[in-house]
Amino acid sequence: MLSGLTMDDYQLSLTPVVERAEQLSSRREVVYRRPDGTIERTTMGACIERGRRLAGALKNLGVGDGDRVASLMWNQPEHLEMYFSVPAMGAVIHTINPRLHPDELTFIAQDAEDKVVVVDETLLDVLGSFQHRWEHVIVVSHSGDSLDGATDYEALISDAEPAEWPEPDERRAAAMCYTSGTTGRPKGALYSHRALVLHSLVGALPDQLGLASRDTLLPVVPMFHVNAWGLPYMAAFTGAGLVLPGPKLDAISVLDLLADERVTMTAGVPTIWQGILQLEDAPDLSSVREIMCGGSAVPEALIRAYDERFGIPILQGWGMTETSPLASTSRVPAEEELSDEERYKVRACQGRVLPLVDYRIDEESGGELQVRGPWIARAYYNDESSDEKFTEDGWLRTGDVAEMVHGSYIKLVDRTKDLVKSGGEWISSVELENEIMAHPDVLEAAVIAIPDERWGERPCACVVRKEGSSLDAEGVREHLKPRVAKWWIPDRVEFIDEVPKTSVGKFDKKVLRARFASQTAAPTA
Repeated sequence: MLSGLTMDDYQLSLTPVVERAEQLSSRREVVYRRPDGTIERTTMGACIERGRRLAGALKNLGVGDGDRVASLMWNQPEHLEMYFSVPAMGAVIHTINPRLHPDELTFIAQDAEDKVVVVDETLLDVLGSFQHRWEHVIVVSHSGDSLDGATDYEALISDAEPAEWPEPDERRAAAMCYTSGTTGRPKGALYSHRALVLHSLVGALPDQLGLASRDTLLPVVPMFHVNAWGLPYMAAFTGAGLVLPGPKLDAISVLDLLADERVTMTAGVPTIWQGILQLEDAPDLSSVREIMCGGSAVPEALIRAYDERFGIPILQGWGMTETSPLASTSRVPAEEELSDEERYKVRACQGRVLPLVDYRIDEESGGELQVRGPWIARAYYNDESSDEKFTEDGWLRTGDVAEMVHGSYIKLVDRTKDLVKSGGEWISSVELENEIMAHPDVLEAAVIAIPDERWGERPCACVVRKEGSSLDAEGVREHLKPRVAKWWIPDRVEFIDEVPKTSVGKFDKKVLRARFASQTAAPTA
């Protein structure tokens, strides 16, 4: 036995990640935009130093090992300071999505047993909708106004002694996020230090995001949504610069930051990038080497449009709250001998799983994709229904129906709950949506199943036309004829002003089902 000669049992904690950034990239710039549009600048080192003082202040308030500290903030430096300090002090940062319904917000805060909340003053109205008793409310104020019963963030940390981090423990909980609750109550995912370190390390690899110290990263994805896809920790790991956009995420505001700050990489949901395409004029985006896109399926038409108009490749990533979230990327390796058409098809897939992530397609579950790995949850926090989502041997049931293309690329065909079963045959709503969105006059499209006396279910296409378009239902069907099987073509096409979306930008099909599933079909032309 040679077990005594193995390597040091080094703890994979976020603490060394923060300390590395503190030592080696402390002068790396962090740019941020306040809610009033003002651009301010700080550094990674200053954020960590302030984070140490925040940790000291929280300890003085009674925050201890494993206590949940909630954040209700935008992408802003105070949020980054919490990302660093709360896990490093041994507590758990619980990022809360301010766009959720008050009932969901109340449930989440109570279920997590949040002890303290740090809130941006622009979100105080949202905080007022909670039915939860916080031990301490800490307000990040831009106006200088005080709030009765609350503590001012700047005053709190200015008087605090910087904390020394305790000995790291990689199995300790570091962060907490809740699912968006589209199929019931939100469910909590608790992330360990080890999980987030490995997620950051692998996610930054060249064949994944390829993030490096020379990069300037703008996370459009909110820091309250699944750890901003892990990007703040990847930036600290690699020494990349950060541009934090605050609450202004309209197309013009995002474009201005991309151009003015010479951003090299950015990340957000498809609706952000679709919106930018609708603008006639765009600034110089030559610094942007890549866009990370995820949160919902990325249409092939969107990938092509950015190649043709901007010369900027879109890299699709796939994951879930339960996967921390990155589990696969659609980067095509150089050795793959594919035609241009095949390459686009692969880039529109969810791609290859990241190293250390295992996957399988369970045919007994209708072709469901299942995954497991060191940053993939084994159960929900405080939830007795976990067995419905996780197998005994550690596999996460994703709820996504998948198939393999070109041997090793995952293509999500649909959500198990969104498939259309027509005459005993399955129709993929996602695939049908992508083909409809390839029409030059279509801005967005969502496909839902509606009852049908003869076939059981038929697809209904809910289409958003581009401004000024006269596209009609027959035009949609003619466009689809050479692209999909005849029986996939929807009998019913509804033109709508916009596709309703969830709090994190995904298509909210339950709203469309409630609107159209029980209605008589509208005229098709």
